[in-house]
Amino acid sequence: MEKKIGFLSFGHWQPIPGSRVRTGRDALVQSIELAVAAEELGVDGAYVRVHHFARQLASPFPLLAAMAARTSRIEVGTAVIDMRFENPLYMAEEAAATDLISGGRLQLGISRGSPETALRGSEAFGYVPPDDTSDSEVARHKTKLFLAAISGQTVVDADPQMTGGQSGRLAIQPQSPDLRERIWWGSGTRATAEWAAHQGMNLMSSTLLVEDTGVPFDELQAEQIARFRAAWTEAGWEREPRVSVSRSVMPILTDLDRQYFGERSDDDQVGILDGVRARFGKSYVGEPDRLADELAKDAAVQAADTLLITVPNMLGVEYNARLLENVVRYVAPAIGWAPPDQRSD
Repeated sequence: MEKKIGFLSFGHWQPIPGSRVRTGRDALVQSIELAVAAEELGVDGAYVRVHHFARQLASPFPLLAAMAARTSRIEVGTAVIDMRFENPLYMAEEAAATDLISGGRLQLGISRGSPETALRGSEAFGYVPPDDTSDSEVARHKTKLFLAAISGQTVVDADPQMTGGQSGRLAIQPQSPDLRERIWWGSGTRATAEWAAHQGMNLMSSTLLVEDTGVPFDELQAEQIARFRAAWTEAGWEREPRVSVSRSVMPILTDLDRQYFGERSDDDQVGILDGVRARFGKSYVGEPDRLADELAKDAAVQAADTLLITVPNMLGVEYNARLLENVVRYVAPAIGWAPPDQRSD
C-alpha cells in the first residue's frame, strides 16, 4: 500500500515570547502559506483541527477554500470537526461549495468531538439536546442528516407558492457528487471505528484512544484499524476505505531543533479523560534514521494508508516547512512513502 503524508495543524495563536503566530489572522494566513509550501514539498495533505472558544482554528470552510484556491494538488481537510456544534444542512452547503472550489480535494474529518474549554459550548451555539440524550447520540443524528444532504437526498418540502405550484422535496445546493466518499470519522475506540465502517465513512484515528487494554498504543490502534476493515467488508461496501493515523514526528538535525524538542522520543502515556481510562501515543523525537526505524515498526502507521504529522504551528511557516521537508526526505521513505511523481498510480 502506497502511503500518503499530510500535516495536521491545531492553529494555536498566542501573543507570547517566541510565538510566530500572535493573532487569529496570523494563524489563518500562515495555515494557507504552509499548505502552499507543503504542496511544493510533495506532501499529500493539509489538515486543520477545529476547536471553539479557544485561540485555535475554529471555522474551517473559509480557510480550506482559501487553501484550495492557492494550491492545485494537495488534499485539504479537517481532523476533526465536532458535529455537536454544527448545523448539518448549512454545513453540507459549505462542504459542497468548498469541495467544488478545490476540484474534489476535500477530505472532511468529523466526529463526536473531544472535551472543549466551554461548558456546554454547543448549547451556546443554539443546539440544546433533548433530555437524556448523550453527546454521541447528538453527533450521530447530525451526521446522519449531513451525510444524507451531501449525498443528494431531499431534506425539505418545497413551497408550491414559490415553485409554480409544484410540490415535492428539495435537496441542498450546490452538490458535489463524490464528496460522500471523502468523509472520515474521528474514532477514539474500537467500537466507534466499527460503527464508522458500517456508515461507509473512512477512519481517522488520532494520538489518543479512549480505552486501554494494556498493550502498546500502536498495537491497540492497529487492532482498531483491523476491526474497522473487517466491519467495512461485512457491510459490503464496494470501494476501499482510507485510514489515517496522527503522529508527532520531530527529526533533530540542528541545535534549534534540539533546543525546541530535546533528543528522545516519549513513551506511551495512560491517563483519565472524561472519567475514562485512555491511552495516548508517544511523540517521535530524535535523529532521522532512528525515527525512520521506529516509525517503520509502528504497527498502526503500517496498517494505515495516511500519516498525519502534527506540526508545532506557533513556530511559524518557515520552521514547519523545514520540519516537513526533513520528514519527507529522511523519515517517510521508511514507511513506504514516495514523492507524487515517483508513484505507480
